[in-house]
Amino acid sequence: MPWQELAQRTGATLRWYGVTEDADFLRRNAVLPDDRIAAVQTGGCPHTAIRDDITANLDAIDDLIAAHDELDLILVESGGDNLTATFSSGLIDVQIFVIDVAGGDKVPRKGGPGVTFSDLLVINKTDLAPLVGADLDVMRRDAAAARGDRPFALISLTADPTAGPVLEWVREQLRVAQAV
Repeated sequence: MPWQELAQRTGATLRWYGVTEDADFLRRNAVLPDDRIAAVQTGGCPHTAIRDDITANLDAIDDLIAAHDELDLILVESGGDNLTATFSSGLIDVQIFVIDVAGGDKVPRKGGPGVTFSDLLVINKTDLAPLVGADLDVMRRDAAAARGDRPFALISLTADPTAGPVLEWVREQLRVAQAV
């Protein structure tokens, strides 16, 4: 699987307040080797740790790099459904912002920094659209209007478990970064 191929050179740092659920999921499903997963517990709002006080995440990234200097990519994940969540530029090089079709076709129209300014907007779970009454054409139109020339992708992991468009975008970002 292409994601597993990419994961061989990837480390992940997952941050949440007092919860290790995401990291535990990755470990249980052997997405990455255990020593490449760091569950950063902030003791407070997880969005503060990606935007305002990024120290805990930077420490986890430093630890991953020290343990695995061959990594080409480190993913920093922040869960939740907060449309105002955005990452500090001191923490990340590029941002992928993921929204869920189950939130309704109004989500891209609502905007927010992640929808508008992330490097890639992913509209996920398109297979759920008929079940929740979401119109994918409306989501596509509103995402294009909110983002201008910034890219976005509509995906369904049920239809394409590799998330092909996202995977190709990530690979292109790696090619660009390695060329510098």
